[in-house]
Amino acid sequence: EGIVRAGMYAPSAVNCQPWHFIIVDDPGLFEKIMEVHPYSGMLREAQYAIMVCGDQQLEHAPGYWSVDCGAATQNILLAAHSKGIGAVWLGLHPREERKEGMRKLFNLPGHIEPFSLIALGYPDEKKEVPDRFKKERIHYNRW
Repeated sequence: EGIVRAGMYAPSAVNCQPWHFIIVDDPGLFEKIMEVHPYSGMLREAQYAIMVCGDQQLEHAPGYWSVDCGAATQNILLAAHSKGIGAVWLGLHPREERKEGMRKLFNLPGHIEPFSLIALGYPDEKKEVPDRFKKERIHYNRW
């Protein structure tokens, strides 16, 4: 619950919080997700997954739901990491074929947009953190 709570505390436009979370722990459902999402093989080892969905009826203005759900997804990833849980962001939005597959699989209402699926589990390996810092992409006061 603490990990989903972190998602709910993400910032959102005008604090509309246009998100819903589907917690998945059914291995049979994981198998079906893997048929829809080509890069979701880690679900074979995952204990849980969380699908972050945007609610078009709750968003501040058209298009804001995706930005808000991105913030919620990042909060979930950070919360999982802080607890020693491995988490992988599996993108759904804006790939319509993935979104349509998830809509059917989860029987989503028409105003609900699947945004991301986060696989959660205890990692069995520790990967080296790559250096992604690029000083040339920092600008002060102007370009």
